[in-house]
Amino acid sequence: MKNTILKHTDLKRHAAKVVRRLRKDYPEVTCALLHRTPLQLLVSTILSAQCTDVRVNIVTEDLYKKYKTAEDFATAPIKQLEKAIQSTGFFRNKAKNIKACCQQLARRYDGEVPRDLGELVELPGVGRKTANVVLGTAYGIASGVVVDTHVGRISMRLGLTDQKDAVKAERDLIALLPKKEWIDFSHRMIYHGRAICAARKAKCEECSMDDICPRIGVKT
Repeated sequence: MKNTILKHTDLKRHAAKVVRRLRKDYPEVTCALLHRTPLQLLVSTILSAQCTDVRVNIVTEDLYKKYKTAEDFATAPIKQLEKAIQSTGFFRNKAKNIKACCQQLARRYDGEVPRDLGELVELPGVGRKTANVVLGTAYGIASGVVVDTHVGRISMRLGLTDQKDAVKAERDLIALLPKKEWIDFSHRMIYHGRAICAARKAKCEECSMDDICPRIGVKT
């Protein structure tokens, strides 16, 4: 794996330390997007692009009362769907993708969300990150490491990757982490990003990884 940040460090050993400390700090983790079904998680993840999980959860509380199945989303008037999700931002594109995605789910998968990465990423509005979220959280399938803004930022600060591109960063993390850690690692990094390692001001003095973190790109 190409990684020039920590040339003289055993990256796998370093990653193992990070995993252990995250596990200790955040022993019980769950997805922040509220959902009851794989379909709800899929829709919520699409809505979460450029939007906070808090806002998505507010919107979906009413959304999922009205739209319960893939068929419901597939047949919904697009303007009606746009209005329902407007506050999440980029609502026209999101509504188009959700409707098209659910049309394919209804037509090809009897309304069920597939358990296969390749099939998921072929759906409109579903990229690798969204597919990883759904497979990992809804089905417990470790298909990869979810790299959102928190995971990407903290991984770079810790020297686990030097890649800003999420797909390339995921490749680095997959090479470093045991597969059994892939799902919870992302959840824990997101918790850590919200509690400690914020984008603008990291609370390094409160961080359990302060002694092993190279603080790449951290402004002090």
